[in-house]
This record gives sequence, C-alpha cells and structure tokens, in this order.
Amino acid sequence: MRLYARDYGPILSGTTPVICLPGLSRNSVDFHALALKLAHHPDHPRRVLALDYRGRGRSQYDNDWRRYDVRVETNDVLQMLAAAGIERASFVGTSRGGLIIMGLAAMRPGLIEKVVLNDIGPVIDPKGLIRIKGYVGRLPVPRDFREAGRILKQISGTQFPRLPSEKWEEMARGTWREEKGRLVLDYDPRLLKTLELLDLEQPLPALWGLFEGLKPIPVLALRGANSDLLGAETLAAMAEFHPKLKAITVPDEGHAPFLDGALAQHIVGFLDLP
Repeated sequence: MRLYARDYGPILSGTTPVICLPGLSRNSVDFHALALKLAHHPDHPRRVLALDYRGRGRSQYDNDWRRYDVRVETNDVLQMLAAAGIERASFVGTSRGGLIIMGLAAMRPGLIEKVVLNDIGPVIDPKGLIRIKGYVGRLPVPRDFREAGRILKQISGTQFPRLPSEKWEEMARGTWREEKGRLVLDYDPRLLKTLELLDLEQPLPALWGLFEGLKPIPVLALRGANSDLLGAETLAAMAEFHPKLKAITVPDEGHAPFLDGALAQHIVGFLDLP
C-alpha cells in the first residue's frame, strides 16, 4: 500500500515529534491548524506527521475492504514511523485515531510520550455509531463545497449548533474532493461495509483493559459537550481511572471538536509541559 502523510516542521529537532491520527472517514486535513502551531512554535518547533489511513484522502485504496481494520491500520502507523525514522513520539488521535493509539500503547509501550484523545474513550456510545453508520458512504453528491457544507449541517447540526457556515464548508473539504469537475467522497465508500458488521443493538464491549496501557502516559482527553460517542460519565470515569489525565469539555461542539483556535493552544501547552 502507498500511504500518504502530511509532514510539517523540522525533520531534526530537539522536541518530540507529534503524530496525528484522524477519525474513521476523515484525513490529515483535520490537523492542519494544529500542525502549523506545533511546527512553527517560536520556542519549540517540532516535526508533525498527519496520516491518511489506507482508503482515505491521498492514500491508496485497499482491494479488500476487510483490511479497513483498526489492527491493520495500527500496523500501518508503525510502518510509517519506521519509514520516517521516528522511535518515540506524542500522539493526537480523533475518534478511531484514539483507538489506534491505545493499540500502539499495548504493542509498543515505550513509543509514546504524551497522548491527546479527541472525543474517544474506552466506552463508545452506540448512538454515535448509529448516526455515523447512517451517512458514511451514503452521502449525496453536492454541486459545490457550499452545498456540501449544508449537507453536513443537516446531518450533524445538533452536534454543532453554533458552527458558522464557513466551518461547515471547511469540514466538507475533508469529506469530498474535486475530481474531473465534480465532487467525490475523499474516502473509499466501502468503509460502510465495516460498519455493517457491527451489531449496534447489542452493548459494545468496553475497552478499559486497552485504556489501561495509557496509565503511565500523560493524557489530555477532549470531549465535545454535545458528543453522542463519548459520554460525560465515561470522561469522568477516565479521569478517575487514569492518574495523569486532564479532561476538557468543549462547549457547543459534538463529535469531534475542531482542533484549532483556543483548543489547539491548549494542546500545544499540554505537549510543551515537561
């Protein structure tokens, strides 16, 4: 597989690099604002890699959709780190990216310096997965990015009730891309098949055993106040369970908060702490 990653900042730096891992159908564009802050920090510039998983963004699509699997993608991240010559890093993971980080902590405990989990934890609310299952691979073809933003607002407006139209359009540019004069999904629509395998009528297994692998590592856990994937009670339980966890709830946002503005500055401050 040919995998794509955005590579920001100095390759050689005395500051620990940061690896950014997106959500199920998202890609590296979601981390652009945060990556610029980290890469061009006036005191601690650092290398930042933001990955497109197989079948997303500019990475190659897999012939077998069954390989759109967290375990396979976790191995892909390890391959990317080896290719980039990175032996230790801090990680920022949105949704699925956070699950991959937990897997990395179990497989390579010495790999991770710090972790930012964006709207994901060891207990996943099936309501969020049902909503995601309802649109991944099923979105209509918009005429332009303005219409694309309106489509996303119809789907997720209750998650982000105060989001201005330009932010919806920004989100749309990570969902569709222009190809031969029309917009197409910027991920393999067969991702839907992986969600169809889930029985969301049954409780999802909790991942506290996997989350325990993060106990020695400082964690910043972010939750959108309107999130239907990470519950407030789960975030509170994470803070009780993990002695080095700092929790932030982002008002007026849902799954998953935008990593820009003041929130990006929080992340920079967290990563800069000794």
